[in-house]
Amino acid sequence: MKIGDKVRFLNSVGGGIVKAFQGKNMALVEDESGFDFPVRIEECVVVGAGDVALKDETRPVSEVEVDRKGSEEKPYVAVERPGGERLNAFLAYLPADRRRLTQGDYEAYFVNDSNYCLYFNYMLRDNSSCTSRFHGMVESNTKVFMEEIARADLNGMERVCIQMIALKEGKAFAMKNALSVELRIDTVKFYKLHCFVENDYFDEPALIFPIVQSDMPAKELLIPAAELQEAMRQKNQDDASQPRQAVQKRKDADGMARVEVDLHIGQLLDSTQGMTAQDMLDYQMNVFHETLKRHAGEKGRQIVFIHGKGEGVLRAAIEKELKTRYRAYTFQDASFQEYGFGATLVKIR
Repeated sequence: MKIGDKVRFLNSVGGGIVKAFQGKNMALVEDESGFDFPVRIEECVVVGAGDVALKDETRPVSEVEVDRKGSEEKPYVAVERPGGERLNAFLAYLPADRRRLTQGDYEAYFVNDSNYCLYFNYMLRDNSSCTSRFHGMVESNTKVFMEEIARADLNGMERVCIQMIALKEGKAFAMKNALSVELRIDTVKFYKLHCFVENDYFDEPALIFPIVQSDMPAKELLIPAAELQEAMRQKNQDDASQPRQAVQKRKDADGMARVEVDLHIGQLLDSTQGMTAQDMLDYQMNVFHETLKRHAGEKGRQIVFIHGKGEGVLRAAIEKELKTRYRAYTFQDASFQEYGFGATLVKIR
């Protein structure tokens, strides 16, 4: 493959002319609309060299309709699928080297899972300004490669902005609102194997971030700085005047405050997105250990850990620790009249 060659894409509709090369693995391809697309070289097929005339060969043969005479080609019409009239679009990140899942660089894709063509602008936000990283059109029910991200640049990706317009070429369609969405990207997920999940868009696990689902855009984070400061100030005041919801105290018969700790994961974390069952159990057990450590030496103190019935995994883990690591403490089922059958009472001795 060389500059000037005409290529078509293996994994998505379209093609164009090779304008330049980016590194060893990427080619910059200009499509018939004049947009430049960075594409992996291995995902391109050369269909013409130099200025050889080609007639619409940038599209796979199966996607070009020929009339009965076989001499004229009709305009390409995207195949629509049931349920695709609602907008669904995602950002996807994959490791560039599949053998080094969380140690190498990463590839960024825009996934269009709808019957609309999407014209979009992919940007990174830094304080009050944005930098465009990729813009162009993605056909319906396809995906497009946007850029390769160096591992060292991950910290600059915490705030991603997307602007998007949906349309259909050559046919009537229901108009959709233009979208302007800002996403908060937790870059820590790039270092965790379990965050790369099986999906419908790639053959390998990927990090998937919704932009819009069933016409509903992801929650915008475009909050004025003054409002954010006021919200933080109010939160600090509330935290100072009220205990955490997961930890409460009530008086025992002897007058000593009994500590109640609700270990339900929904009481401890606002979101568990990206966490496995083991991650959540580890977090709950960390709260359990920190609570006992905080009250160590308070003889007579009673602590109720509310763990629920569930499958009994958390309860079993707590009892194991009490029988081995905290043998000096006594424990029993807490009052079922107050807590049902999903709580354990621990007494510090």
